[in-house]
Amino acid sequence: MSEMGPNLSLALSASEVWVVATAVCCAVACALPGCFLVLRRLSMLGDAIAHAILPGLALAFLITQSRAPAPMLVGAMAAGLIAAAGSAGVRRLARLPEDTSLGLVFSAMFALGVILISFAARSVDLDPGCVLYGMLELVNFDRVVIMGVEMPRSFAWLAAVLGVNAIVIALLFKELRLTSFDPELARSMGLSPWLVGSVLLVLTTATCVASFEAVGSILVVAMLVAPGASASLLTARLGRMLLLAAVIAGSTAVGGYLLAARLNVTAAGMMSALSGGVFVACVLLSPRRGVLPSALRRLGLTVRIAREDLLADAYRAEEPSSPVVIGVPSTIEGRPRRHGRSVLSAVARWSARWRGELLSGDALTDRGRSTARDLIRSHRLWESYLASHLPLAADHLHEPSHRAEHFIDPQTQRDIARQVPDAASDPHGKPIPAGDHGVT
Repeated sequence: MSEMGPNLSLALSASEVWVVATAVCCAVACALPGCFLVLRRLSMLGDAIAHAILPGLALAFLITQSRAPAPMLVGAMAAGLIAAAGSAGVRRLARLPEDTSLGLVFSAMFALGVILISFAARSVDLDPGCVLYGMLELVNFDRVVIMGVEMPRSFAWLAAVLGVNAIVIALLFKELRLTSFDPELARSMGLSPWLVGSVLLVLTTATCVASFEAVGSILVVAMLVAPGASASLLTARLGRMLLLAAVIAGSTAVGGYLLAARLNVTAAGMMSALSGGVFVACVLLSPRRGVLPSALRRLGLTVRIAREDLLADAYRAEEPSSPVVIGVPSTIEGRPRRHGRSVLSAVARWSARWRGELLSGDALTDRGRSTARDLIRSHRLWESYLASHLPLAADHLHEPSHRAEHFIDPQTQRDIARQVPDAASDPHGKPIPAGDHGVT
């Protein structure tokens, strides 16, 4: 039974090391230009290029009857440029959205490429299936010797492409960054966004060509988009984004191959699925923009506001009755709210008691009274500021001040106090509690 089951060993043979190294080179080579495609909102362009170069590869083979890299690269470059120019032409002439024109052009060229490859496959061992998932597990059967080291030809090509991508991006880092974030500013500084974009297009096309035979279009498309999109959720710095994208791409290549070996499935497909899984994890868990951290921050803010409302109302309940201001209803500032027994109220009470701000029976501790006094001071100062600087009626002051009191920091509170230096009470006649060092 154990011989028929999946391979559970994580140890790699020498031939498997070359396969993994080829996959890592391909993934990182795709991820680097893919970051700029993501920033430029041109992720579909990478998908279009990966599909549109197929007729160029097929025509190059039909004309030369050879799978030599040079004619394949020329054919793919020509097809990629035609796809980009064709998409722009369709968008301009038919006045279609960019995504629609891209979809029309790359789907038509991909279909043409499949037909051409089907014709070519009648006379040679050219499998249209390798267009989708490649022949990553078979790269060791086509080897070359470089500087005395025997290695797979696909690895040599992909390592060279990775090196070229890294060098070009390093040399044009400022230009790529400027044209990606603010093309109008780049144009005003004498840079040509079109020229820089063309360089990025050439890099992407060359990477797709070098990767196609080994890993197929599935992995190329996934690695052009997923690592860059995942990295963009983790950082706002471009340099870190490139580094994180490279790390994510390399890690998913290694992890995908190990999982594919264990489950006995295609390696390129598993790597693509794993890269998608990493992106989903970043969407859910990213500290900056993740769904779960954002939900937890919103929940924490909701509980904090409910707790502070509870403390402020307990403080108001302790205050002596204030004199009635003529013309101002006595309920304007708001009587202590009935917080009820809702889940939020229960959590707010538990939080206040856990922080040592509230005793049983909603009685304030010294710490809670200090917190509540600060809230009430912010509230009434803001009411005084609004009344003196804006033509608002007295019954329109409480609600905006109630919302603002939770977000007024000490420095802002001092600034507001300087704007209303003579205010000892708010517009409703309620005394403004003293601030730091007894300053009103």
